[in-house]
Amino acid sequence: MTDPKAATTESVGLTKFAWLSIAAAVVTIALKTGAYLLTGSVGLLSDAAESVVNLVAAVIALVALTIAARPADDNHHYGHGKAEYFSAGIEGLMIFVAAALIIVSAVQRLLHPQPLESLGIGLAITLLATAVNGAVGWLLIRVGRQHRSATLVADGKHLMTDVWTSVGVVVGVGMVAVTGWLPLDSLVAIAVAVNILWMGWRLVASSTTSLLDAALSPTDVAIVTAVLDEHRSDDVAFHGLQTRESGRQRFVSVHVLVPGAWTVQHAHDLVEGVEDDIRAALDQVNVSTHLEPREDSRSYEDYAYDGSVPREEKRRR
Repeated sequence: MTDPKAATTESVGLTKFAWLSIAAAVVTIALKTGAYLLTGSVGLLSDAAESVVNLVAAVIALVALTIAARPADDNHHYGHGKAEYFSAGIEGLMIFVAAALIIVSAVQRLLHPQPLESLGIGLAITLLATAVNGAVGWLLIRVGRQHRSATLVADGKHLMTDVWTSVGVVVGVGMVAVTGWLPLDSLVAIAVAVNILWMGWRLVASSTTSLLDAALSPTDVAIVTAVLDEHRSDDVAFHGLQTRESGRQRFVSVHVLVPGAWTVQHAHDLVEGVEDDIRAALDQVNVSTHLEPREDSRSYEDYAYDGSVPREEKRRR
Protein backbone atom coordinates (compact mmCIF):
# COMPACT_ATOMS: atom_id res chain seq x y z
CA MET A 1 0.00 0.00 0.00
CA THR A 2 1.08 3.56 -0.56
CA ASP A 3 1.60 5.72 2.50
CA PRO A 4 -1.79 7.42 3.14
CA LYS A 5 -0.19 10.18 5.20
CA ALA A 6 2.21 11.01 2.38
CA ALA A 7 -0.65 11.05 -0.14
CA THR A 8 -2.66 13.37 2.10
CA THR A 9 0.29 15.73 2.56
CA GLU A 10 0.79 15.83 -1.20
CA SER A 11 -2.88 16.64 -1.79
CA VAL A 12 -2.74 19.48 0.72
CA GLY A 13 0.36 20.81 -1.04
CA LEU A 14 -1.51 20.96 -4.34
CA THR A 15 -4.14 23.34 -2.95
CA LYS A 16 -1.67 26.22 -3.31
CA PHE A 17 -1.99 25.86 -7.07
CA ALA A 18 -5.77 26.16 -6.79
CA TRP A 19 -5.21 29.42 -4.88
CA LEU A 20 -2.91 30.54 -7.71
CA SER A 21 -5.70 29.81 -10.19
CA ILE A 22 -8.14 31.86 -8.09
CA ALA A 23 -5.72 34.79 -8.01
CA ALA A 24 -5.21 34.58 -11.77
CA ALA A 25 -8.97 34.56 -12.34
CA VAL A 26 -9.48 37.67 -10.20
CA VAL A 27 -6.72 39.53 -12.07
CA THR A 28 -8.00 38.57 -15.52
CA ILE A 29 -11.61 39.43 -14.63
CA ALA A 30 -10.48 42.93 -13.66
CA LEU A 31 -8.39 43.35 -16.80
CA LYS A 32 -10.95 41.97 -19.25
CA THR A 33 -13.85 43.87 -17.69
CA GLY A 34 -11.82 47.03 -18.06
CA ALA A 35 -11.14 46.19 -21.70
CA TYR A 36 -14.87 45.67 -22.33
CA LEU A 37 -15.84 48.93 -20.63
CA LEU A 38 -13.31 50.80 -22.75
CA THR A 39 -14.33 49.26 -26.08
CA GLY A 40 -17.93 48.08 -25.78
CA SER A 41 -16.96 44.91 -27.67
CA VAL A 42 -19.24 41.93 -27.13
CA GLY A 43 -16.27 39.74 -27.97
CA LEU A 44 -14.32 41.18 -25.06
CA LEU A 45 -17.43 40.93 -22.87
CA SER A 46 -17.68 37.22 -23.65
CA ASP A 47 -14.02 36.85 -22.80
CA ALA A 48 -14.60 38.52 -19.43
CA ALA A 49 -17.63 36.28 -18.80
CA GLU A 50 -15.50 33.19 -19.31
CA SER A 51 -13.01 34.50 -16.76
CA VAL A 52 -15.85 34.70 -14.22
CA VAL A 53 -16.49 31.03 -14.94
CA ASN A 54 -12.76 30.43 -14.45
CA LEU A 55 -13.03 31.93 -10.98
CA VAL A 56 -15.96 29.70 -10.03
CA ALA A 57 -14.14 26.68 -11.43
CA ALA A 58 -10.99 27.55 -9.49
CA VAL A 59 -12.97 27.74 -6.24
CA ILE A 60 -14.53 24.36 -7.03
CA ALA A 61 -11.05 22.98 -7.70
CA LEU A 62 -9.86 24.23 -4.31
CA VAL A 63 -12.79 22.55 -2.57
CA ALA A 64 -12.21 19.30 -4.49
CA LEU A 65 -8.49 19.20 -3.66
CA THR A 66 -9.27 19.90 0.00
CA ILE A 67 -11.75 17.01 0.11
CA ALA A 68 -9.40 14.70 -1.82
CA ALA A 69 -6.69 15.40 0.77
CA ARG A 70 -8.74 13.77 3.51
CA PRO A 71 -7.40 10.35 4.54
CA ALA A 72 -9.42 7.15 4.38
CA ASP A 73 -12.01 6.83 7.14
CA ASP A 74 -14.73 4.45 8.33
CA ASN A 75 -17.10 5.56 5.57
CA HIS A 76 -14.52 5.92 2.76
CA HIS A 77 -12.07 3.05 2.99
CA TYR A 78 -10.35 4.03 -0.26
CA GLY A 79 -10.00 7.71 0.61
CA HIS A 80 -11.67 10.69 -1.06
CA GLY A 81 -9.67 10.89 -4.29
CA LYS A 82 -12.70 10.74 -6.58
CA ALA A 83 -13.70 14.22 -5.44
CA GLU A 84 -11.27 15.43 -8.10
CA TYR A 85 -13.35 13.86 -10.86
CA PHE A 86 -16.43 15.74 -9.68
CA SER A 87 -14.41 18.94 -9.96
CA ALA A 88 -13.33 18.15 -13.51
CA GLY A 89 -16.92 17.36 -14.50
CA ILE A 90 -18.27 20.55 -12.92
CA GLU A 91 -15.60 22.57 -14.72
CA GLY A 92 -16.76 21.08 -18.00
CA LEU A 93 -20.35 22.06 -17.19
CA MET A 94 -19.20 25.57 -16.27
CA ILE A 95 -17.60 25.83 -19.70
CA PHE A 96 -21.00 25.00 -21.21
CA VAL A 97 -22.52 27.85 -19.18
CA ALA A 98 -19.83 30.26 -20.37
CA ALA A 99 -20.38 29.25 -23.99
CA ALA A 100 -24.15 29.76 -23.67
CA LEU A 101 -23.66 33.25 -22.21
CA ILE A 102 -21.24 34.15 -24.97
CA ILE A 103 -23.64 32.98 -27.70
CA VAL A 104 -26.59 34.89 -26.22
CA SER A 105 -24.58 38.11 -25.96
CA ALA A 106 -23.13 37.67 -29.42
CA VAL A 107 -26.50 37.07 -31.08
CA GLN A 108 -27.99 40.13 -29.37
CA ARG A 109 -25.10 42.29 -30.57
CA LEU A 110 -25.32 40.74 -34.04
CA LEU A 111 -28.95 41.85 -34.25
CA HIS A 112 -28.15 45.26 -32.80
CA PRO A 113 -24.59 46.30 -33.83
CA GLN A 114 -22.87 49.05 -31.88
CA PRO A 115 -19.68 50.98 -32.67
CA LEU A 116 -16.50 50.02 -30.83
CA GLU A 117 -14.15 52.46 -29.12
CA SER A 118 -10.56 52.57 -27.82
CA LEU A 119 -9.78 49.22 -29.44
CA GLY A 120 -6.00 49.62 -29.22
CA ILE A 121 -5.75 49.86 -25.44
CA GLY A 122 -8.60 47.39 -24.97
CA LEU A 123 -6.80 44.74 -27.01
CA ALA A 124 -3.53 45.43 -25.20
CA ILE A 125 -5.21 44.86 -21.82
CA THR A 126 -6.77 41.64 -23.10
CA LEU A 127 -3.39 40.38 -24.31
CA LEU A 128 -1.93 41.02 -20.85
CA ALA A 129 -4.74 39.01 -19.26
CA THR A 130 -4.15 36.26 -21.83
CA ALA A 131 -0.48 36.07 -20.88
CA VAL A 132 -1.43 35.64 -17.22
CA ASN A 133 -3.88 32.84 -18.04
CA GLY A 134 -1.40 31.13 -20.35
CA ALA A 135 1.37 31.05 -17.75
CA VAL A 136 -0.88 29.80 -14.94
CA GLY A 137 -2.66 27.30 -17.20
CA TRP A 138 0.62 25.80 -18.40
CA LEU A 139 1.85 25.48 -14.81
CA LEU A 140 -1.36 23.81 -13.60
CA ILE A 141 -1.31 21.24 -16.41
CA ARG A 142 2.37 20.49 -15.77
CA VAL A 143 1.94 20.08 -12.01
CA GLY A 144 -1.36 18.20 -12.44
CA ARG A 145 0.19 15.63 -14.76
CA GLN A 146 3.24 15.29 -12.55
CA HIS A 147 1.08 14.55 -9.49
CA ARG A 148 -1.76 12.80 -11.35
CA SER A 149 -4.30 15.43 -10.27
CA ALA A 150 -7.40 15.42 -12.50
CA THR A 151 -8.52 18.67 -10.86
CA LEU A 152 -5.39 20.65 -11.67
CA VAL A 153 -5.19 19.28 -15.20
CA ALA A 154 -8.84 20.19 -15.83
CA ASP A 155 -8.36 23.66 -14.36
CA GLY A 156 -5.24 24.17 -16.43
CA LYS A 157 -6.99 23.08 -19.62
CA HIS A 158 -9.85 25.39 -18.75
CA LEU A 159 -7.42 28.31 -18.54
CA MET A 160 -5.72 27.30 -21.79
CA THR A 161 -9.15 27.24 -23.43
CA ASP A 162 -9.58 30.79 -22.17
CA VAL A 163 -6.24 31.67 -23.76
CA TRP A 164 -7.40 30.47 -27.17
CA THR A 165 -10.70 32.24 -26.62
CA SER A 166 -8.86 35.49 -25.96
CA VAL A 167 -6.61 35.04 -28.97
CA GLY A 168 -9.64 34.52 -31.19
CA VAL A 169 -11.37 37.53 -29.71
CA VAL A 170 -8.31 39.74 -30.16
CA VAL A 171 -7.96 38.69 -33.80
CA GLY A 172 -11.66 39.22 -34.47
CA VAL A 173 -11.88 42.59 -32.75
CA GLY A 174 -8.66 43.62 -34.42
CA MET A 175 -10.20 42.81 -37.82
CA VAL A 176 -13.23 44.90 -36.86
CA ALA A 177 -10.87 47.81 -36.23
CA VAL A 178 -9.26 47.29 -39.65
CA THR A 179 -12.37 46.60 -41.74
CA GLY A 180 -15.04 48.50 -39.79
CA TRP A 181 -17.44 45.55 -40.25
CA LEU A 182 -19.19 45.39 -36.85
CA PRO A 183 -20.94 41.97 -37.23
CA LEU A 184 -17.51 40.34 -37.26
CA ASP A 185 -17.21 41.03 -33.53
CA SER A 186 -20.28 38.88 -32.83
CA LEU A 187 -19.35 36.16 -35.31
CA VAL A 188 -15.95 35.73 -33.71
CA ALA A 189 -17.56 35.44 -30.27
CA ILE A 190 -19.92 32.72 -31.53
CA ALA A 191 -17.05 30.79 -33.15
CA VAL A 192 -15.09 30.92 -29.89
CA ALA A 193 -18.14 29.68 -27.95
CA VAL A 194 -18.45 26.64 -30.22
CA ASN A 195 -14.77 25.86 -29.69
CA ILE A 196 -14.98 25.96 -25.90
CA LEU A 197 -18.13 23.81 -25.98
CA TRP A 198 -15.97 21.04 -27.42
CA MET A 199 -13.46 21.43 -24.60
CA GLY A 200 -16.26 21.30 -22.03
CA TRP A 201 -17.61 18.10 -23.56
CA ARG A 202 -14.19 16.47 -23.38
CA LEU A 203 -13.80 17.36 -19.69
CA VAL A 204 -17.25 16.00 -18.79
CA ALA A 205 -16.69 12.79 -20.78
CA SER A 206 -13.29 12.21 -19.19
CA SER A 207 -14.51 12.75 -15.62
CA THR A 208 -17.55 10.51 -16.18
CA THR A 209 -15.35 7.69 -17.44
CA SER A 210 -13.10 7.98 -14.39
CA LEU A 211 -16.07 8.02 -11.98
CA LEU A 212 -17.14 4.71 -13.50
CA ASP A 213 -13.88 3.12 -12.30
CA ALA A 214 -12.08 3.08 -15.62
CA ALA A 215 -9.11 0.73 -15.84
CA LEU A 216 -5.57 2.03 -15.83
CA SER A 217 -4.15 3.16 -19.14
CA PRO A 218 -2.87 0.47 -21.55
CA THR A 219 0.66 1.64 -20.76
CA ASP A 220 0.18 1.12 -17.01
CA VAL A 221 -1.50 -2.27 -17.54
CA ALA A 222 1.44 -3.32 -19.73
CA ILE A 223 3.83 -2.36 -16.91
CA VAL A 224 1.87 -4.48 -14.43
CA THR A 225 1.74 -7.39 -16.87
CA ALA A 226 5.50 -7.17 -17.41
CA VAL A 227 6.03 -7.51 -13.66
CA LEU A 228 3.73 -10.54 -13.52
CA ASP A 229 5.58 -12.09 -16.46
CA GLU A 230 8.82 -11.89 -14.48
CA HIS A 231 7.27 -14.04 -11.76
CA ARG A 232 5.50 -16.59 -13.98
CA SER A 233 6.96 -20.10 -13.89
CA ASP A 234 5.90 -23.72 -14.11
CA ASP A 235 4.52 -23.33 -10.59
CA VAL A 236 3.25 -19.74 -10.62
CA ALA A 237 0.52 -18.21 -12.75
CA PHE A 238 -1.83 -15.22 -12.48
CA HIS A 239 -5.39 -14.30 -13.36
CA GLY A 240 -8.17 -12.00 -12.19
CA LEU A 241 -6.10 -8.90 -12.96
CA GLN A 242 -8.21 -5.81 -12.32
CA THR A 243 -7.12 -2.17 -12.25
CA ARG A 244 -8.74 1.19 -11.59
CA GLU A 245 -7.98 4.79 -10.70
CA SER A 246 -9.34 6.97 -7.91
CA GLY A 247 -8.00 10.48 -8.16
CA ARG A 248 -4.21 10.22 -8.04
CA GLN A 249 -4.28 6.68 -6.64
CA ARG A 250 -3.92 3.56 -8.76
CA PHE A 251 -5.40 0.23 -7.65
CA VAL A 252 -4.25 -3.20 -8.86
CA SER A 253 -5.77 -6.54 -7.83
CA VAL A 254 -4.59 -9.94 -9.07
CA HIS A 255 -5.05 -13.60 -8.13
CA VAL A 256 -1.90 -15.69 -7.74
CA LEU A 257 -2.03 -19.39 -8.59
CA VAL A 258 0.53 -21.61 -6.81
CA PRO A 259 0.81 -25.34 -6.01
CA GLY A 260 -1.46 -26.29 -3.15
CA ALA A 261 1.41 -28.11 -1.46
CA TRP A 262 3.37 -24.89 -0.94
CA THR A 263 3.71 -23.68 2.62
CA VAL A 264 1.95 -20.47 3.63
CA GLN A 265 5.35 -18.85 4.20
CA HIS A 266 6.61 -19.79 0.74
CA ALA A 267 3.47 -18.44 -0.97
CA HIS A 268 3.49 -15.33 1.20
CA ASP A 269 7.09 -14.54 0.23
CA LEU A 270 6.11 -14.82 -3.43
CA VAL A 271 3.14 -12.44 -3.28
CA GLU A 272 5.11 -9.94 -1.21
CA GLY A 273 7.72 -9.92 -3.95
CA VAL A 274 5.05 -9.45 -6.63
CA GLU A 275 3.46 -6.55 -4.75
CA ASP A 276 6.82 -4.89 -4.09
CA ASP A 277 7.79 -5.11 -7.76
CA ILE A 278 4.50 -3.59 -8.93
CA ARG A 279 4.88 -0.74 -6.43
CA ALA A 280 8.42 -0.18 -7.66
CA ALA A 281 7.22 -0.02 -11.27
CA LEU A 282 4.25 2.32 -10.66
CA ASP A 283 4.00 5.17 -8.21
CA GLN A 284 0.94 5.82 -6.03
CA VAL A 285 -0.37 2.28 -6.48
CA ASN A 286 -2.28 0.07 -4.03
CA VAL A 287 -1.78 -3.64 -4.73
CA SER A 288 -4.01 -6.49 -3.53
CA THR A 289 -3.22 -10.16 -4.18
CA HIS A 290 -5.24 -13.32 -3.57
CA LEU A 291 -3.61 -16.75 -3.33
CA GLU A 292 -5.26 -19.78 -4.92
CA PRO A 293 -4.18 -23.43 -5.41
CA ARG A 294 -3.57 -24.30 -9.05
CA GLU A 295 -5.15 -27.74 -8.68
CA ASP A 296 -8.55 -26.49 -7.45
CA SER A 297 -11.05 -25.88 -10.28
CA ARG A 298 -12.77 -23.24 -8.17
CA SER A 299 -9.65 -21.11 -8.55
CA TYR A 300 -10.65 -20.42 -12.17
CA GLU A 301 -14.30 -19.53 -11.58
CA ASP A 302 -13.86 -15.77 -11.61
CA TYR A 303 -12.49 -12.95 -13.72
CA ALA A 304 -9.95 -14.60 -16.02
CA TYR A 305 -7.92 -11.70 -17.41
CA ASP A 306 -4.21 -11.67 -16.52
CA GLY A 307 -2.92 -9.22 -19.12
CA SER A 308 -1.54 -11.80 -21.49
CA VAL A 309 -2.42 -15.50 -21.04
CA PRO A 310 -5.95 -16.66 -22.04
CA ARG A 311 -7.97 -18.56 -19.45
CA GLU A 312 -8.05 -21.75 -21.52
CA GLU A 313 -4.26 -21.86 -21.80
CA LYS A 314 -3.86 -21.33 -18.06
CA ARG A 315 -6.07 -24.35 -17.36
CA ARG A 316 -3.88 -26.54 -19.58
CA ARG A 317 -0.76 -25.60 -17.60
